[in-house]
Amino acid sequence: MVMLQGVKYMTDFEAKKAILDIGKRMYDKGFVAANDGNISCKTGPNTIWTTPTGVSKGFMTQDMLVKMDLEGKVLMGKLKPSSEVKMHLRVYKENPELQAVTHAHPPVATSFAIAGISLDSAILTEAVMGLGSIPVAKYATPGTQEVPDSIAPFVNSHNGVLLANHGALTWGKDIYQAFYRLESIEYYATILMYTGNVIGRQNVLSCSQVSKLLDIRKKLGVTSGGIPPCAACETNNRDIVTSDDVRPAEPVELMRIGASKPDEELPPLKGVTPIVKPKDELMTEVVRRVIEELRQEETGWN
Repeated sequence: MVMLQGVKYMTDFEAKKAILDIGKRMYDKGFVAANDGNISCKTGPNTIWTTPTGVSKGFMTQDMLVKMDLEGKVLMGKLKPSSEVKMHLRVYKENPELQAVTHAHPPVATSFAIAGISLDSAILTEAVMGLGSIPVAKYATPGTQEVPDSIAPFVNSHNGVLLANHGALTWGKDIYQAFYRLESIEYYATILMYTGNVIGRQNVLSCSQVSKLLDIRKKLGVTSGGIPPCAACETNNRDIVTSDDVRPAEPVELMRIGASKPDEELPPLKGVTPIVKPKDELMTEVVRRVIEELRQEETGWN
């Protein structure tokens, strides 16, 4: 680290190393495909290192990276910066305290961006404390001035934004905070998808519960993120041992291989006792056996 004008910045070497690390993590997690995404990191009040255009984030080398000033002038590097670096430069202009920006296309979060659905349900404590609400910025053509203009209103009030029909953009006081927020957006979107569209049920935190989480968020030094909508009353203030909607499963007999119906008479299997299990246990057993057989086929183990 280096101290400039009373602020700590990464050195050129540290910044380039971190960008390669984050790029590999993005690629390995499936947040980007082919040459998608871009990353930048400040190394001074007016300088950044950023990713080049046309290069996979999972296969970058330090000599591919580009050093620029905040006016967009290339200072070092043999490759061209991404046209989407305009988003990064606008973030730094709007909030000089920020030191890093990440942009990617994580599948679930991008699906919400395509659907035009913001991530703003108070259902996950970690999301309320560390992330807050994530709005959807209006559509803008990639690479144009429309994009930085669309994200500018959210830079000082939120920790990231979904880009309509495009992807996600996050920022932070260091490069890892920016990337962790990108991870958190994808995780948050996944939980919202499962609870809202697969399970079809969500217990939204009450306003009182959210208020306590916001106090914790403030103590953690996170001053932005907005306040997600909350429920007037608590819906999660009792233990749940058995869901009210679940009826006791009826016992069923496991069908033997070769039988056309459960009660068909077949010669007894040596050393095997007939099993009677509830339906849910039966399905669990069937899945376990199938997975075990597939695993044995893959490994060649018997």
